Amino acid sequence: MMLAVAARKLAQELHETNQRMRFLLDSLSLPGGSAGLSARIASPEQMSALLSELLRAGQWLRSRPQESDAELEQEFSEYRKQVERLRALLPSIHSALLSERTRLEQERERVRAAAAWASASRQTL
Repeated sequence: MMLAVAARKLAQELHETNQRMRFLLDSLSLPGGSAGLSARIASPEQMSALLSELLRAGQWLRSRPQESDAELEQEFSEYRKQVERLRALLPSIHSALLSERTRLEQERERVRAAAAWASASRQTL
């Protein structure tokens, strides 16, 4: 009886984690990407939330009861799908972050050049 309660509680917690992960992954996925594998630039908050969900689920997986039921197995299956989806998106997220870093470095260089020009202009006046 205690195992059934523990399995039900774990199934509910995994269900909530699956919902949050699905929401986060949907917010990162770009529509129309190759097989849905294109990603937006992930914010630090989104990455932190995903990591938090993965760590939380990892704790539950380590304390998984010996006996399981259909609901718990369904939630584990759904969790696996979300992790596989994240795994497929990671290269695209990485690429988007690298592109953003390049853009920011170019912008920083433009600001430096403008500051140098402004400084040189003041000296000629």
